Amino acid sequence: MHEKINPISPEVLEKICEKIERKSQINPDDFWKYGVKRGLRNHDGTGVMAGLTKICCVEGYYVDDGERVPKKGVLKYRGVNINSIVEACEKENRFGFEEVAYLLLFGSLPTRSQLAFFKNALGVCRELPETFIEDVMMKNASSDVMNNLARCVLILYSFDENPEDRSPENVLRQSIQIIAQLPVLVCYAYQVKRLKYYGKSLYFHPEKQSLSTAETILRSIRSDRKYTDAEAKLLDICLMLHAEHGGGNNSTFTCRVLSSAGTDSYSAYSAAIGSLKGVRHGGANLKVCNMIEEIEENVADITDENQVKAYLEKIIRKEAGDGTGLIYGMGHAVYTISDPRAVILKRKAGEFSKGTEFEKEFHLIEMIEKFTPELFRKVKGESKPLCANVDLYSGLVYKILGIPKDIFTPLFAAARIVGWSAHRMEEIMTGNRIIRPAYKSVAIPKKYIPIDERIEGYNAQTAYIPTEERILIQGEDGNNEN
Repeated sequence: MHEKINPISPEVLEKICEKIERKSQINPDDFWKYGVKRGLRNHDGTGVMAGLTKICCVEGYYVDDGERVPKKGVLKYRGVNINSIVEACEKENRFGFEEVAYLLLFGSLPTRSQLAFFKNALGVCRELPETFIEDVMMKNASSDVMNNLARCVLILYSFDENPEDRSPENVLRQSIQIIAQLPVLVCYAYQVKRLKYYGKSLYFHPEKQSLSTAETILRSIRSDRKYTDAEAKLLDICLMLHAEHGGGNNSTFTCRVLSSAGTDSYSAYSAAIGSLKGVRHGGANLKVCNMIEEIEENVADITDENQVKAYLEKIIRKEAGDGTGLIYGMGHAVYTISDPRAVILKRKAGEFSKGTEFEKEFHLIEMIEKFTPELFRKVKGESKPLCANVDLYSGLVYKILGIPKDIFTPLFAAARIVGWSAHRMEEIMTGNRIIRPAYKSVAIPKKYIPIDERIEGYNAQTAYIPTEERILIQGEDGNNEN
């Protein structure tokens, strides 16, 4: 590991940040005054309409006479209801992620021969460049798999003979390659972390081109390479549900913003991975797991509804949990009555947890889903519908499959790369304009003060700090700041 070099002490960094925060404060009334829609959200919580897409439809309400009316959630890929796809794959006992990838990328459901050709193409593309694992991944280990993933995608640029060609044909080639390689990169990045940070054995298994994406993942993360067909089909459903969720979600919008600027595919996808890493986005599934573990540790009997309700109320009142007052896994920007992804994962989690060590946890999560809306009404007086989102049950499904926490969010990325790719293609073909929203400046005009006339002054609160560092946090336009 590199030696840490910090020319500024932690105490001074803290004081500097306090100063920056004071200089960054904006009057909340100004957002209303200038009609600013914070977070690109309308005042009723709906998203600002920023574009049009034919890729995905996310429905959670309808508007009647200007009012939002809740409805059961609907998720459609290229107009096809995700429930129909999952039901067909379960009925026919086959994998569906590759079919979903084909549908999202190419715009129509594949025939058997088209799907077979596409699966073969993905299998061929899975192989990473020679020495990539040793020279890129092992020599530059990261404590966070998502960080490693983003970096690896950027470095793949150097192995592409035509990385800057932004024609639809070349971007499609790059996208298919990255869709194939990202699940492999997730597994290898995790193996490197096991070795470098946990001191555990490292194992890399030769890839089998004939396997599905879900089978490839389970085979790669298990030392004995063994998995059941049912396990692989369960993971496959997770990948199908995570593959796409409209152009407005943060990571997909990030990908479209970068694509609109005319950058290369590797930069656009790496940025999207960075967005998905955020705890307010893809990283939320880990927040759910941590919250559930805390409840299990602090509630004497997690089968007792009253005890569970009491602790959830403490979390909402910020007397427990991480202090945010949030029940992670509950609520969504679009869905109101139900999240179709959560409905499917709840059903699968119930099936696979029955009679196992995970059954109690499943029922605990059911209670969280049941009681959270009424507790928010009781504590905060909120009457808006509040449903479980996909994160509430996805973590439990991963735990049932023996998937380590380190790759919960990376697996999300391994699926969502499909949606990012489809949106990048659409942006390149139909956008034709850089995405560039406006920010209103509310800074107060100031005169320029010559450098020799600026006063550093003395601050009793920072007198204990050495002079060479103290000067960084004193003085402002010739005046001392206290």
